[in-house]
Amino acid sequence: MNREYYNRLADSGLNEHDLSNETCQEILSSSRIELLPLLNAAFEVRQKFWNKDVTIHIINNAQNGHCPEDCHYCAQAKTSQAGIDEYPLKPDEEIFAEAKAAYESGAFRYCMVFAGRGPSQRRVEHLARLIREIKSRYPIQICVSAGLLDKDKAKILKDAGLDRLNHNLNTSQPHYPNICTTHTYADRLNTLQAAKNVGIELCSGLIAGMGEKDQDIIEVAKALRELKSESIPVNFLIPIEGTQLKPTEISELNPEYCLRILCLYRFLNPRAEIRVAAGRELHLRSMEVLALYPANSLFLQGYLNTKGESRAKTLRMIKDAGFTIKSTLDLDGLLAKEEGLGLEGENDFEMKEFKDLRPHFQSQK
Repeated sequence: MNREYYNRLADSGLNEHDLSNETCQEILSSSRIELLPLLNAAFEVRQKFWNKDVTIHIINNAQNGHCPEDCHYCAQAKTSQAGIDEYPLKPDEEIFAEAKAAYESGAFRYCMVFAGRGPSQRRVEHLARLIREIKSRYPIQICVSAGLLDKDKAKILKDAGLDRLNHNLNTSQPHYPNICTTHTYADRLNTLQAAKNVGIELCSGLIAGMGEKDQDIIEVAKALRELKSESIPVNFLIPIEGTQLKPTEISELNPEYCLRILCLYRFLNPRAEIRVAAGRELHLRSMEVLALYPANSLFLQGYLNTKGESRAKTLRMIKDAGFTIKSTLDLDGLLAKEEGLGLEGENDFEMKEFKDLRPHFQSQK
C-alpha cells in the first residue's frame, strides 16, 4: 500500500468516519498492508484523542466461580473443569483494602467482577453500598462486571456513583452460540442498553482467538461503534485447561494479527478507551510495547483468573516507550517503588492462587 492509503485511514479515524467492510478486511488480512505504517496511522488517531496517556485498570475478582453460565472460554463457568479457587463474595473490608491497594498502585479505575448470570435485588443494593464507600475513600473510578442487568438495577448502581459497567459482547451475534448457550448475544446487548439509558458509561469488548472469522471481529467493532462504548477491552484468548474450548477449536493468534485488530478498533472507535487486555503478554510477545500505539489502556497485575507481567515490568514498558499514566500518582515514583521490591521476575500465565486472589484475606482474621 502506498503512503496515501495509510493517510486515508488516519484521516478517517481523526474525523470519526466509518470504514467499509472491505477496508476493515484489508486491515486485518491483506498482505499488502505494512505493519509499521498501519501502527503509525492508528497512533495519529490515538494521540489526537488520548495524547500519550495510558489508563491503568486493576481487576478485583470479588467472587470466584459458582457461575451457572456455560461460557466456553471461562474458567468459572459451570461446565469448566479448570482448577480454580472458588469462593463467595469477599467481605466488604477485604474489597475496600483491595481498592486502596489498586489506587496506590497507580490505577485510574478499579474493576470489580462478580461471577453469575446477574445480581439479585439484594446484591445490587450491596454493590451500591460498596461503590459509595469506595468513592468516599479514594479518588478512583469504578467499573463493575455483574452479569445481566435491567434498567431499574442499573439505575441503582448509577445513583450510587458507578462510572462504568463492563459487559463484553465477546464475539459477533452469528458466532455467539458457538461460545455460550445459557444466554444470548441479545441478552448482552440489552444489558448494555439498560446501562446506557441511565447514563452509565459502557465498557464492552471482545475476545479474539475463539474460532471466529475476520468478519466476526469486524462486526463486534462496528456494534461497539454504534453503541458508542466508552471503553473497549480487546482480549486475546488465554487457553485454560479444563474449559470447553479445546486447542483445536481456537484460531491461531500471532503478534501482527493482534496488532492489526487493535488498529482496526482504534480507527472505528477513535474516542474509545481501547484496552490491550488479557493475553497481551502471551500473544504479542516481544512486540507487546507496540500495542500502546493504537491502545491507550491496559490491566496491571493480571486478569480474571490468570497472572500477567509484574507491575514493575508493565510500568517500565510504559515509561521506556515515552508514555505516561493517567493517575494522581507519579509514574516515576510508582516505578521506583515497584522496582525496589525486586519483583520484576514475577510471571506470567500461571493460574492465580488463593494468595493472589485474596491478598488481604489474612487481615480479616
